[in-house]
Amino acid sequence: MRECIFCRIRDGRVPAQIVYRDEHCIGFQDIRPKAPVHVLFIPVKHIDTLNDLSAADSEGIGHLVVAATQYAKQVGYAEKGYRFVWNCNGDAGQTIFHIHLHLLAGRPMGWPPG
Repeated sequence: MRECIFCRIRDGRVPAQIVYRDEHCIGFQDIRPKAPVHVLFIPVKHIDTLNDLSAADSEGIGHLVVAATQYAKQVGYAEKGYRFVWNCNGDAGQTIFHIHLHLLAGRPMGWPPG
C-alpha cells in the first residue's frame, strides 16, 4: 500500500498549516475549505476508514473528538456553533483513506448537509 498524504503530513514530509498537535492527533487546515474554519483532525495512527475501527481505538478516537472540540473553543466557535463531519468510503465522500474529522465553523450551516 502506498503511504497516504495524511501520513506524510503527520511525518512532516508534506507541508500543512498545522493548528494542533499532540502525541495522539494532528489538526491542520483543509486545502479546499468549505467554511471560514475548516480543520481536519487525524489520529497519528493510520486507520483507513471508520469501518476499520476496533474497540482498542475507542480512547484515541475519543481524544480526537475532544481535541477538535477544544480547538473550536479556542478559536471562538463553541457558543456560535460548529459542525463535525466524518466520511466513510467513496459514496460518503471520503477521498483520503486515513480517517479524519472535519471541523467546520464560521458560517451558518443548513440541513440536510449532503
